[in-house]
Amino acid sequence: MLGLGYYSTVKNHASSKMSRKLNMKINNNLISNATLALALAACFSSPAFAVEPFKVKDIRVEGLQRVEAGTVFATLPFQIGDTYDDEKATLSIRNLIALGLFKDVKITNTGDVLVVLVEERPTISGITFSGNKEFEKEFLTKILTDVGVLDGRPFDKAVIDKAEQEIKRLYLSRSFFTTNVQTTASPIDRNRVNLTFAITEGEVAKINSIKIEGNKAYSESRLLDQFNSDTGGWLSWYTKSNRYSKTKFAADLESLRSFYLSNGFIEYRAEPPVIVASADQSAIDITVKISEGTPFVVSAVKLDGNYLGKEEEFKSLVEIEVGKNFNVEKLSATTKAFGNTFGSFGYAFAKVEAIPSLDRQKGLVSIVLKAEPGVRAYVRKINIAGNTRTRDEVIRREFRQFESSWYDGDKIKTSRDRVDRLGFFTDVAIDTDEVPGAPDQVDVNLAVTEKPTGNLSLGAGYSSSEKVSFQAGIKQENVFGSGNYLGLELNTSKTNRTVVVTSVDPYFTVDGISRTLDVYYKTTSPSTNLSTDYSLVNKGLGTRFGVPFSEHDTVYFGIAYDGTEIVPGTNLPNAYSDYAKQFGASSYGIPISVGWSRDSRDSALVPNSGSYQRLFTEASSLGDSKYVKAVGQYQLYVPLNKKFTFALNTEVNWGKGLSGQPYPVFKNVKGGGLGTVRGFEYNTLGPIEAGTGLYLGGPKKLNLNAELYVPFPGAGTDRTLRLYGFMDVGNIYGENDPYKLNELRSSVGIGVSWISPLGPLRLSYAKAVKKFDTDKLQKIQFQIGTTF
Repeated sequence: MLGLGYYSTVKNHASSKMSRKLNMKINNNLISNATLALALAACFSSPAFAVEPFKVKDIRVEGLQRVEAGTVFATLPFQIGDTYDDEKATLSIRNLIALGLFKDVKITNTGDVLVVLVEERPTISGITFSGNKEFEKEFLTKILTDVGVLDGRPFDKAVIDKAEQEIKRLYLSRSFFTTNVQTTASPIDRNRVNLTFAITEGEVAKINSIKIEGNKAYSESRLLDQFNSDTGGWLSWYTKSNRYSKTKFAADLESLRSFYLSNGFIEYRAEPPVIVASADQSAIDITVKISEGTPFVVSAVKLDGNYLGKEEEFKSLVEIEVGKNFNVEKLSATTKAFGNTFGSFGYAFAKVEAIPSLDRQKGLVSIVLKAEPGVRAYVRKINIAGNTRTRDEVIRREFRQFESSWYDGDKIKTSRDRVDRLGFFTDVAIDTDEVPGAPDQVDVNLAVTEKPTGNLSLGAGYSSSEKVSFQAGIKQENVFGSGNYLGLELNTSKTNRTVVVTSVDPYFTVDGISRTLDVYYKTTSPSTNLSTDYSLVNKGLGTRFGVPFSEHDTVYFGIAYDGTEIVPGTNLPNAYSDYAKQFGASSYGIPISVGWSRDSRDSALVPNSGSYQRLFTEASSLGDSKYVKAVGQYQLYVPLNKKFTFALNTEVNWGKGLSGQPYPVFKNVKGGGLGTVRGFEYNTLGPIEAGTGLYLGGPKKLNLNAELYVPFPGAGTDRTLRLYGFMDVGNIYGENDPYKLNELRSSVGIGVSWISPLGPLRLSYAKAVKKFDTDKLQKIQFQIGTTF
């Protein structure tokens, strides 16, 4: 019996000459088009050309390179001993092609033995990109993964074409209208290919104009102030505000909508923006058509539904003001507060609906807040995902919501914030899911995205006080995923040289008591006279423990060994030489410290709201250095609106020697410059030594800083780059001097605050308001890493 190879697995016994010729043609040409194969199968399904069924004695698979034979056998709709016919032939081809692993499939037979001939698709071995500047390789790789192009997957031209379109769409969202993507598949051994996506980005299209039509109540310029997108300015190279982004512009339109709804225009509407690109696609014009409607005044706010018998408590949460224009932000804040309050009582799925009733003739709106708490729920499980490095226990110990406990919305939010404050993750998201079949149970799901927590840094810096300095650091904020911190810091400059090794265990005990170990060696030159070469060598080690008393309050206890050596040199102040003669050039102390801090700021780097408070005391009654000192600080941040923030900082230092000794001169604090009173040279405030004219500083300090932050022109709402106006008041006092208000120095000025890649940078221009003849002034000052 002659075995003829063709896609429908037809074994034709007809003697028709036409049939034999057709079979020979198919066999000789080895046609591999699956669609034609199925069509042929249909043709031969007629009674004249039907496959004569037979029992399969054996099945062989040929052509496999990487795919397991078991994959083929598991896909075939028959096995040895089954009857093989035309229907099973067609189904076999269809199933094998559907796997996506083969680009050609044939089935032949010799007698009652079937041979499955396959040609595998090449497998993707590696993916590279060239020409990409706008997007990182990691981001593009994720886009390809989402469409099914990744290492180990079969090479499929249709999927590759889809991947190219996805990359183009990604660039289009950033206004790269002329981006071209070419994919090259380079064959390598073992039927594999390397893919190269060559990207020609082209020029980004800039926003040429933004027009708003239909506005009557507000000017176009007032409305455009709500947008982050604009036509560009001198800082567009940094802010990229003149680049059109569909996502960013959608957020701008939402900001415009929020602006109108916050000013009473409940019936505000906007049409989709009309975007027109220039002929060369280098510029775009955007037109937004709006319908303002009329403003509505709130006439009444009523509660309806089930408020658990706590109506008065809920009424106190209402921020909507009767007699004032309707404000959607206050409405949202009210409903959110209601939901959170229901959550704190255990009602995880409470529904709060705001039902407005409009009186268009009078321009009034009454609002009914209807609540349905549902059933009280408890947490069945807490699921954590995304922590590929950080151990589960590091995250779970931050949770204040526990499994098998009543659901508490406040505790869940606190848990999320505590995990976020760990600083180990770029994103922390938490949500809840109902448990199917159990309406009184929920699962809490926390998803995190890990970020690199190890850091090796080498760099140089420059400041107006210390000139050129060198910094190096090795730190790991999450050692082996344990949540512990280990760091080494180096700093060298003309006046400061530092080596510090620090280790922090935030959960030294299961109750959340932290332990910090410090080992340090510091060489400083306290004088501002650059011709001096004397120095102070400070070395020691210490440990302190932080005991949390609430979510925001921590009390610290510490003990250390602290040694100081006065190294003689030119222009050594008499106060230092006198101290060395009386108590020795080398001295040590065993300071014991107690402190307290409360931090409710929304951000440590760029705070916009909240406060920070601390009290710190340190006393050394053992050793050569005997003293006591105390520090109190209070910072307050008040958001005046979305763009303006008022900041206040106050700090008071006090120190005194013990056992008849003076306060150690090398423990003095300094004043002047950024961080204290701007406009005065660094470290030039306070007592001046008679005879030498050197500035010694003192154990007492009084400082007040007030700042008003405003958006930097052209930077939109970017809070990492801001302008600020300031007023500073302060001075340094000697141990036996009272705090004299008439000796306070003051200044006013403007500055720039920028969270740069090197760290927080501040540049200020100050004018001294109250000064004395002995003061040294410095109008322009800057520093990297300075706060207040």
